[in-house]
Amino acid sequence: MFKRGFLQNCVQIAFEQRIVKQCQRNIYSTSKMADKFKLPNRYGTGEKSVWVEYIQFAAEHKPAVNLGQGFPDFHVPKHITQALADVVTSDNPLLNQYTRGFGHMRLVNNLSALYSKLIGREIDALNEIVVGCGAYECLYCAILGHVDKGDEVIVIEPFFDCYEPMIRQAGGTPKFIALQPKNDGHNISSADWVLDEAKLKSLFNEKTKMIILNTPHNPLGKVFTQKEIELIADLCKKHNVLCLSDEVYEWMVYEPNKHIRIASLPGMWERTITVGSAGKTFSVTGWKTGWAYGPATLMKNVQVVHQNCVYTFNTPVQEAVARSFEFELARYDSPDCYFYSLAQELTPKRDYLVKILKENGFNPTLPEGGYFIIADWKKLENKINLNDQPEKYKDFRFTKKFAKESGVLAIPPSAFYSEEHKQLGENYARFCFIKKDENLALTEKLIKEWYTKGL
Repeated sequence: MFKRGFLQNCVQIAFEQRIVKQCQRNIYSTSKMADKFKLPNRYGTGEKSVWVEYIQFAAEHKPAVNLGQGFPDFHVPKHITQALADVVTSDNPLLNQYTRGFGHMRLVNNLSALYSKLIGREIDALNEIVVGCGAYECLYCAILGHVDKGDEVIVIEPFFDCYEPMIRQAGGTPKFIALQPKNDGHNISSADWVLDEAKLKSLFNEKTKMIILNTPHNPLGKVFTQKEIELIADLCKKHNVLCLSDEVYEWMVYEPNKHIRIASLPGMWERTITVGSAGKTFSVTGWKTGWAYGPATLMKNVQVVHQNCVYTFNTPVQEAVARSFEFELARYDSPDCYFYSLAQELTPKRDYLVKILKENGFNPTLPEGGYFIIADWKKLENKINLNDQPEKYKDFRFTKKFAKESGVLAIPPSAFYSEEHKQLGENYARFCFIKKDENLALTEKLIKEWYTKGL
């Protein structure tokens, strides 16, 4: 009995030791696999973007009004959606098949017709325009097609959050300079947010490959003036620097402001790539169609990245966008043209939301363009307890807690700043006003109820 029990114990111990060793081997193997298949360093640690985080937050908490993401919640002009319906039911079977990789011919021809007039020079539809899967992809192709390891790229803060990771993926180094308000009064506009001219000049050197200009600006709504644009242009020419001009909000400019295209300035066409968007131009953000235009010498690099990225995309949407351009170009000199009527339609919405925010403790910046409002919420700190929110930055804590308590969702602007400058955005929230009037009225009701509670 003793021997049998002893042998059974030995067998059990040996079995357990084999299991332990096998587990150790599995852990080692899994660790080696995880290390080998980790995310490449060029993508950092793979942090979620603010859009991923806040779309998930909205899905979980279901705020009554979502003024976070920038898209309209109302119907666009009938001729735009009808164009797509006509395309997909067309007798022409080729409209549902692959199209030219660098842009559907009907679309690039219409883009050439429009921008040749606006820039003041003939734009070659075949060699000087690339149509991409949204302005996002066009930015990607322009950055990856020109920025190399060791290159520096000047980025104006706050910035659309894809700029920085794209620059780093290309091996470049972003150099940041922040627009800052020259006053913090009660009636501040986006024109009051300015660059430090001396600091801007100091960022240009022999390593500078590119500067990214965003006008009209997201999220501030700043429309850069002639003087500001000329300063940037002069620095680009002096230091032989490429300008990537993100102009997706080009048609959303409020009177008396004027949008100036930097590519139209003397000596700038040959060193500028300009990016536009059908999503913004025609209020169809889900169509994800954008374009870049510039001199053939620069667009060749954009083509190379594009052809090795998506190459071609969505023929029916490109055809519908082309037809929408034709419709608007035919009435280009009429106030009914959507290029002009959209800004007229948005002006009262902008003014209404500014009024709502002012009356309920915020200090909003009146935007000259775009469809966002940046609002300072510092005076509301005593009305909201942020201690139970785990987020690192105050604006993330505020916007999430504010959405839970008021039912109105906004976006935290520190997401649009570099790590070293995030404190510049922490006292603000970004609200979108391209929304139905009834949803803006609901916003007023909800914010007012929240603000007056406990007074």
